[in-house]
Amino acid sequence: MSGVTSVDGPAPQPHPQAGGVEAPPQQWPAATDAGPAAHPGPAGEGWPAGQVPPYPPPPYPVAEPDRLTRFVVGLYERSPRWAVPLAALGCVGAGIGYALLSDPTRSAPDAAPTCLLKLTTGLDCPGCGGTRALWYVLHADLPAAARHHFLFVFVLPFLAYLFVAWAGRQAFGWRLPELRISSRAIGVFLAAWLAFSVLRNLPWAPFTSLYV
Repeated sequence: MSGVTSVDGPAPQPHPQAGGVEAPPQQWPAATDAGPAAHPGPAGEGWPAGQVPPYPPPPYPVAEPDRLTRFVVGLYERSPRWAVPLAALGCVGAGIGYALLSDPTRSAPDAAPTCLLKLTTGLDCPGCGGTRALWYVLHADLPAAARHHFLFVFVLPFLAYLFVAWAGRQAFGWRLPELRISSRAIGVFLAAWLAFSVLRNLPWAPFTSLYV
């Protein structure tokens, strides 16, 4: 009876070692021109004509998103395309407004809010001087800005261009030239930032000029 076939495929063949019946391998319908409905995919969805699913569905259930995730995703899908860039622009504007109103160049080093690392150890953290540098940039005093945080002044034009390119593409569909930054360039910048953070805390000249 081993040569008898059924309507759905070849008959099960005996397993050579266990002596039982080995289940036939799962077979997908042959590709025809009948359309996607004739080729059910792994999850029961239509599969494009002429293509065969690469593998059966996973044996584990797919986790459903929680209520907060569904709310955030639904809010994002219903929001206009300019809403996210506008929210990001609001955050940038809030930071600029804080720098202008607080005037960090006249505040005491321990004035609130302050850097916890500098307050507890007296050392400059990697971001110390950034707010003062921003204040000087907004007042077109680049030498003073570079004096307080040189790397911030250096990277600011790149960050501004990346933000404008992203916001313009999201809100208006602009296609500005893409700024490609390699992983090597990012690694070099992070290494320079680390070296700058260490050198600005050394108590010897000329490194004491970097202390803010």
